[in-house]
Amino acid sequence: MFNYNPLECLPSSAELPDSDDTPVDNELQILIPNLLLAILAAIWQARDDWFFGINMGIYYTVNKPAIVPDGFLSLSVERFVGENGRSSYVFWEEDGISPILSLEIVSQTYNFEYEQKKLDYAQLGILYYVIYAPTRLRRKRQRLEVYRLVNGEYILQPGEKIWMPEIGLGIGRERGTYQRITREWLYWYDENGNRYSTPEETTIEQQQQLEQAQQQLQELLARLQQKGINPNNL
Repeated sequence: MFNYNPLECLPSSAELPDSDDTPVDNELQILIPNLLLAILAAIWQARDDWFFGINMGIYYTVNKPAIVPDGFLSLSVERFVGENGRSSYVFWEEDGISPILSLEIVSQTYNFEYEQKKLDYAQLGILYYVIYAPTRLRRKRQRLEVYRLVNGEYILQPGEKIWMPEIGLGIGRERGTYQRITREWLYWYDENGNRYSTPEETTIEQQQQLEQAQQQLQELLARLQQKGINPNNL
């Protein structure tokens, strides 16, 4: 008897367009998600159960085009798929797991981040929807808004740093330097509101610690020599 599997009839990610081919009109639409991904890759380096997509198509049905957030986070999925990774995020290839967070960077060209995209992401069941306006601010809007899906409706979360217990991370904005660009960026935070370091900051901190240790060693050797002690005899 023939066993029909409907999943075998659905197109694969390799057969689907990997984006909507809409060019970004602001470099920050790429830089900000990339910074968040870089920090995640550092703090979750021992984990293989998450994926952060950037400007990647999300397919939830074959009857509609992909939805393409500036960034999105999924949990309980494979970190890497194959040698080349994902070209798109396809629900029926991810056991139906919806992203838990989507991110939109408001660009110079308004793309209905506060209206239609709210409806789209709510339909996908995305728990957190983050909107950041880095270069311009609409009237009556905060520069960073984080919404949580409650009974099918997004509710704005209060505060400057929003803790998301289902993810185990907070998100907020703060002035800093990334790729030698000093401005306000989005960062991840722990439950106590402490910001996680960027890979660049971690490298600088390690270099400073090394230089401090070397200086302390030189000072110790100098004191030993003043006392007439040969360090090689110790």
